[in-house]
Parts: sequence; structure tokens; C-alpha cells
Amino acid sequence: MFRLGIQSAEVLPVPVIVVGNITAGGSGKTPTVIYLIELLRRQGYNPGVISRGYGVDIKGCVLVSSGAKACDVGDEPAMIMARTQVPMVVGPRRVDAANMLLAQSNVDVIISDDGLQHYALARDIEIALLDGQRRYGNQCLLPAGPLREGLWRLDSVDFVINNGGPAYPNEILMSLIPALLVNLNNPLSEMFNIDNPIVAMAAIGNPQRFFNTLSQLGYQLANTVEFTDHQAFSASELNSLSKVHPLVMTEKDAVKCRDFAQSHWWYLPVNAKLTPEFDQALLSRLQQVAQTKKGLSYGI
Repeated sequence: MFRLGIQSAEVLPVPVIVVGNITAGGSGKTPTVIYLIELLRRQGYNPGVISRGYGVDIKGCVLVSSGAKACDVGDEPAMIMARTQVPMVVGPRRVDAANMLLAQSNVDVIISDDGLQHYALARDIEIALLDGQRRYGNQCLLPAGPLREGLWRLDSVDFVINNGGPAYPNEILMSLIPALLVNLNNPLSEMFNIDNPIVAMAAIGNPQRFFNTLSQLGYQLANTVEFTDHQAFSASELNSLSKVHPLVMTEKDAVKCRDFAQSHWWYLPVNAKLTPEFDQALLSRLQQVAQTKKGLSYGI
């Protein structure tokens, strides 16, 4: 109905960048959002973020505060806030979330964490992420395959970012660069002894990617445990996993465990790495959009 003009998308007075995908499951959106926040800040922009807050029941919209808990705003917003302290609003209707963000914060660019298919919100730049290992599966739409929209949708986005490669023509390669393990209770703790066998757990879209990364870094995996994406944890079930060996998890999972973390629980931070060509192209496109929107009246 949006394509046919039966329903109209709401246009905002500031540029809107949507970071999403056409497949179900994780593809690296959260590290990409953090990368964009840092890139835009270096260029003098004041970015803000809107997100759905998957896995939690949010009524209306919620302004995400510093130290927000994953059980209140969702794991990805909590992780983004912990990393960047960016102005952020979560809510099921991204138009409402964006309006609250504009009312509550002095932002000049809005980044939508996911929402490629949320057509009620007009967007100026679309970034589609894909898992370079799994790509588009059998290329069928849900429920027969992993696609939310057909591959034709990629013809209309501004950038297709391939997480992990190999990158095909017209795709931008992104790498996730792991850092040293961080202790949940004491981030300043001494470096983890890599000779210690570990239990690795993950509640993300592609847990095997996380386990493979740990193996490639030289960690000895005594056991690996997969949970469903966005799953909440209890202290008892995680304690049962880490009776013998240290427990290592993703950063997104760590924000859900801060209140009951044990001294031998660790997480692996990763940082997105993109090409200078992508940075230049994105900033050039953003500058064009910002200039066009100067003096643009609110809404349509």
C-alpha cells in the first residue's frame, strides 16, 4: 500500500538512516549502528537512535537512559547505550519513537536500528546487512525460507553491507574485529588466561559465527550452548553452565546478565570495520540529504 501511494510515510525534518536486512536472524546490525554513531560524531553530527526493543513489552515509547536494563528496553538498545551513550528511544512504532527523540534531544540525524520493512517512517538512506556466510539461504520468502522481502528489494537500497564476506559485486565488505575478553563484574580486570578452557554461549541470530570466532582466536571451547535470539536468562541456568569453566558470551548477551554476573563470566566485544570508500559515500549522501532538508516543513 505504501508503494501504491494508498498510505503515506511520515517525513522527518532530519535525515533518517535505516540499518536493516531482508533476512530473518542476525546479520550484524548492532555493530553497524555503533560504527555509524562513531563515524557521524567524528564528522560533527549529533546522531540519535530509534529501535523496536525486541524481546520486551514496551507500551508506547521509552527514552533509553544511561544504564538502562535489557529487560526494560531490549538487549540491543541496552548494548548500544552502554557503548555510546547516544540519545535513543525505543518503541514498536518507529514514527512515534522518532518524534519523541526529536522532542527530547538535539539530534540532527536519526539512525533506525532495524526497520527496513517499517514503511510508515520515510527514510533517506537505506543500508541492508547480510550474513556473508549464510547469505540468502534458499532465497524463498518466510516461512519457506529466510527472506522478509524478495531479492528485488536490494535494488532500491543505498548500500548492501556483507558481514564476513566474501563480498559480491556491489556489496561492501564489513569485518567484525574482536577485542580482548572483558570481565562482566570488573571491566578493568587482568587479561583472561587463554589457556583456560571455556564454555561459550550465545543468544544471537548466528551463534556458530561467535563460536567460530572464539576458536580462531585460540580459545579452547569445552562446550558451546545456543539460545534463541533475544532470549532472557536466569542466574540459575547460567550458573549451571559455568560450574567448572569460565563462561564467555557475546556483548549483547552480557547486558542481560549484569545484575547477577559471576566473577568468572566474560564477554567478547567486537567492532565493525568498513571501508574508507563506504565512509566517504555515506557522508556525501548524508550531506546532500541534510542540505535538501533545510527548511523542509515537518511531515507530509
